[in-house]
Amino acid sequence: MQILVLGSAAGGGFPQWNCNCRNCAGMRDGSVRTIPRTQSSIAVSANGVDWVLFNASPDILTQIRANPALQPGRGLRDTGIVGVVLIDAQIDHTTGLFMLREGKPLDIWCTPQVHEDLTTGNPVFNVLSHFCTVQWQPVQASSPSPFSIPGAAGLRFTPVPLSSKAPPYSPHRHDPHPGDNIGVLIEDIASGRQVFYAPGFGAMEPHLDEYLGCADCVLLDGTFWTDDEMIRLGLSQKTARDIGHLPQSGTDGMIALLGRYKKPRKVLIHINNTNPILDEDSPERAELTRAGIELAYDGMLIDTGDNT
Repeated sequence: MQILVLGSAAGGGFPQWNCNCRNCAGMRDGSVRTIPRTQSSIAVSANGVDWVLFNASPDILTQIRANPALQPGRGLRDTGIVGVVLIDAQIDHTTGLFMLREGKPLDIWCTPQVHEDLTTGNPVFNVLSHFCTVQWQPVQASSPSPFSIPGAAGLRFTPVPLSSKAPPYSPHRHDPHPGDNIGVLIEDIASGRQVFYAPGFGAMEPHLDEYLGCADCVLLDGTFWTDDEMIRLGLSQKTARDIGHLPQSGTDGMIALLGRYKKPRKVLIHINNTNPILDEDSPERAELTRAGIELAYDGMLIDTGDNT
C-alpha cells in the first residue's frame, strides 16, 4: 500500500499568501531553512495505479500536476482517482472539488453530517450538480464499519469519529455530532498493514487507543506547536483546542501522546504556517526528531511494505 502526501500544510498553505510571520517571511527571503507546502491532502493506492483521494484541497490541480501517478493518460480524458473520501466539510478539504468538475460524476464518501454541510451551509454539492454531479456514498461514523471503494481493490476503510466542531457555516456548528470530523483506518487487505489518518485530531478519546496502538503508521494532526500559538501572535482569540487541534507540546500534547505507542511510524500532517517545526533548524523540530516523529512534506511517499 502506498500513501502519497499531496499536500502537508494547514489551510492557507505555506507560506500563506498574506502572512509575514517568522516562518512565512523567512521562507520568502531565505532566512529560514524550510520548504513550501500546499494544503493538506493524501492519495492512497494498493497497486500504484488506482488512487483514492482523501480530501480535495484548493491546491488540488497543482498537486495532480506534481504527481504524475494521478494522471496515467490512458485515454483522451483520464484520471487515476477512483473515489474521494472527505474527513470533514472544512473549506481547505473540500474547495478543490470544484476543480474536478470537468470529469465524470464524482463518487464521494462522507458522513451524513458532512453531506448536510455541503448541501446547506456551504452547498458545494449543489453547485457541482450543474457540472459533473456528485454520487454520494454514505459513511456511518456513529457505528463504524469498514467499507470498500470500487476501483480500489485490495483496500478497506474504517471511519473513526473524532471529537471536533463542524465548520462555522454548518447548521449544527454549536451542536456537535459524531461524523462532523473523522479519522480513517486504511488497511491493505493482502498484507494486513494499516495506516491511521486523522489530520483533525483534536483530543485523545478512549476508543482511539486501539487505532493508535495497532497501526503500522499514523498520519496525525500537526497544526500547532502550542495551545496558545495564534493568541500569542495576535492572530486569533482561540486556542488550538478551541478550533479542534491537539498541539504538539505540553504534558498532554501530541508528542507525549505518541510516546505511549511503540509500533507505528509517526508522521505529522496539516501543519500551520505559524508552527515553528517548519523551521528545520528550530529546537522544536529537534524535539520532534528526538521523539521519533516525522514531518510530512509534499510528495512524500509512504510505502507500508517498506520497513525502513
